Amino acid sequence: MDKPLKYAVFGAGSWATAIVKMLSENLDEIGWYMRSVYTKEHLLKEQHNPNYLSSIEFHLEQLKLSNDINEIAEWADVLIFVIPSAFMHSELEKLNVNISNKIIVSAVKGIMPESGLLVGEHFHETYKVPYNNIAVIAGPCHAEEVALERLSYLTISCADAKKAEAIGESLSSDYIKTKITDDIIGVEYAVMLKNIYAIAAGIAHGLGYGDNFQSILMSNAIREMRRFIKKMHKMKRNINNSVYLGDLLVTGYSIFSRNRMFGNMIGKGYTVKSAQLEMSMIAEGYYATKSAKLLNDRNKKKTQLPIINAVYDILYNNKNPKKVFKKLTEKLD
Repeated sequence: MDKPLKYAVFGAGSWATAIVKMLSENLDEIGWYMRSVYTKEHLLKEQHNPNYLSSIEFHLEQLKLSNDINEIAEWADVLIFVIPSAFMHSELEKLNVNISNKIIVSAVKGIMPESGLLVGEHFHETYKVPYNNIAVIAGPCHAEEVALERLSYLTISCADAKKAEAIGESLSSDYIKTKITDDIIGVEYAVMLKNIYAIAAGIAHGLGYGDNFQSILMSNAIREMRRFIKKMHKMKRNINNSVYLGDLLVTGYSIFSRNRMFGNMIGKGYTVKSAQLEMSMIAEGYYATKSAKLLNDRNKKKTQLPIINAVYDILYNNKNPKKVFKKLTEKLD
């Protein structure tokens, strides 16, 4: 009989903490790498993450905690990365163990800003991980609602359906429902793009636009997402499925959305720097906006991306949000 696979989570933010909680419903032992010695020591003493989702109390006998990324990477068979994309490269540079035979799962809500590669592509090209051993965890699912054990849904995408099903089973519980898909590239792009559109929704709210405009913004966003993903990876997919449309809506509308919060501050007059300093969490959409713009600019025949271009102009060209959104309203239907 095959031994059960050993799972490990890399990262100590809210989504990483939520994933450890989900795994703890099914597994006897979970590896957990975190950079902060303080976070690890606090967890060992108080049984909860001091910085994120502190209401979750863990059973320490289930956790293999370490500040050494190589120790956890060598121990586990399934490596779930939940490190913000802005810090992924520097954390992965610490790796000196061979992970080419591991199952790599990305729960990163962005792409590698240094290269513009999807996280799966980065592991394939840099660490020679076969595409059949790469998976992605997507929503619609907020970490805060996992902590509250509110009914939530996950989509696991992998070219190997059996691996996707196994990962899904390890995360499932009474309050977590999972489904699988083979559209790993489309899902990775959707996870990246939804954060940009959530920033747009936040900016609109900060500027005083109401629900009527928000509905127009989101309906245009899903069509823009479809155009972008189709350009990058053409295959048969239903953009109205929950992993695309559902995740977009929850990220664009929820009070828990850090990207919407970031956009809201920008709309209210914060500078990008001041908004980033005030937030305790990373707004992945900030980095994703630049990556999406660069990816589209590389194409000879550019896709029409009025919302992404508007957000880019505000975040990177320091253009006035009010004026940019006034022009954007004329391009939406």
